[in-house]
Amino acid sequence: MIPFGEWLPDQSDLQNPGSTVAKNVLPAARGYRPFASLTEVSGAATERLRGIFATKLNDGSVITFAGDDDDLYKLNTSTFALDSINSGYAMTGDMYWKFVRFGDEVIAGGSDSDTLQGFTVGTDSAFAAVSGAPAARQLAVIRDFVVTGNVSYSGGTHRSRVRWSAINDATSWTIGTNQADFQDIPDAGQITGLVGGEYGVVLLEKAIARMQYVGSPLIFTFEKVETNHGCNYPNSVASLGASQVFYLADDGFFMFNGQKSIPIGAEKVDQFFFDDLDFDNSDRITCTIDPENQCVMWGYPSINGVGNPDRIIVYNYAVQKWSIVELDHELLSSSLTPSFSLEALDNISSTLEGLTTSLDSRFYSGGFFQLSAGKDKKIHTITGTPLEATLETTEFEPANMRQSLIRSVTPYVTTKGGSAPTVTSQLASRSRQIDSFTFGSAVTLNNDNTCPIRGSGRYHRIRVSVNGDWRYALGVDIDASAMGKR
Repeated sequence: MIPFGEWLPDQSDLQNPGSTVAKNVLPAARGYRPFASLTEVSGAATERLRGIFATKLNDGSVITFAGDDDDLYKLNTSTFALDSINSGYAMTGDMYWKFVRFGDEVIAGGSDSDTLQGFTVGTDSAFAAVSGAPAARQLAVIRDFVVTGNVSYSGGTHRSRVRWSAINDATSWTIGTNQADFQDIPDAGQITGLVGGEYGVVLLEKAIARMQYVGSPLIFTFEKVETNHGCNYPNSVASLGASQVFYLADDGFFMFNGQKSIPIGAEKVDQFFFDDLDFDNSDRITCTIDPENQCVMWGYPSINGVGNPDRIIVYNYAVQKWSIVELDHELLSSSLTPSFSLEALDNISSTLEGLTTSLDSRFYSGGFFQLSAGKDKKIHTITGTPLEATLETTEFEPANMRQSLIRSVTPYVTTKGGSAPTVTSQLASRSRQIDSFTFGSAVTLNNDNTCPIRGSGRYHRIRVSVNGDWRYALGVDIDASAMGKR
């Protein structure tokens, strides 16, 4: 079997140990799995979404918030409208809403001009400004504090300043009272990311610092554990805690392990990504983590788009493999499944056939993790039917130093049961490395589990497309024979 190897678009066609095409799939240990399409969940906001957040209440129910340029919204779980619960904000450029849960408080921020907003779960019906708090681009919970970075207050903007609340009080921000204070991190550019936990990680343009609680009088100490390298894209940060932080720098994708940054895209996808990125709209990059599939995902606008995010580059951190997804969206996020009543289902579809997600899915049970995305000013989940997948083998040479004839291809794609997916194969062949590859017509899988394809050349590549419900794609077998030589 010729496997669908690791997606390595930055390496050469010939003798590439992996593959140059792995589209609309999730990378897995021995091959690839399907990537789901979008399922619409909410009504529309006024402007494109700039943040999605969900949290559980004490009774186990789920409350979901979203934000756009001007408004903060709460998802109505009966009508699935986005109900505005405060307005008049000024989110522009690369500003995105950040949300954290601290006790019974949900704190939201993200702009240069809007003071942190607070919402007490189980009590409040709307967000309101937190008295004395700054406006802040970055937001996290570190130990017993709400911590902000890249802040503005009292008429000044402090791009490299970290400021935190009073201990165990998200609503108290008087500097010098109950351990509330601030700290500047000089000579490293602006703060572009903030990760919470038992200790904090502060990402700046030219450094990464650890933020450690030590108590009074210092409160926190700051140590630059990495200098002359940092995060250059403010919304490209996602983490599984302070010891596993993923981010995008000017020289590629990295994972910070608490002590140093490790390149994860070098000689694999970095060159492809920067060649494909629409730099004029790089402020539209967003990032999230899918812990269930052990993947981190960066959504971005490609040069072939119209300024809006249209691609997602996916990294499986468990097996250290990549893939690419073509999917129009506004932002990537994570949330929790709301609880659906039968009446609420009617607002999604009037018929069972119209539901894009099976009733057996936990999508309809409240409180489970789910990947979310903004599109068309609405909340969507990435839970729909699989996107049409395209996979290619590496370029291979069946007969050493000789021409060969390919008679048929057997793709190895497993299904989940139910109706079988449509599987097609295409063959591209060439005799010299300087010749171009041209794929022939797509041939559908026969009842004998083969695609009858004929073609001759010295070098070959197989493309397989899968459309429908499938589970795993491993690779292909070929029926080939060496041709004569002079």
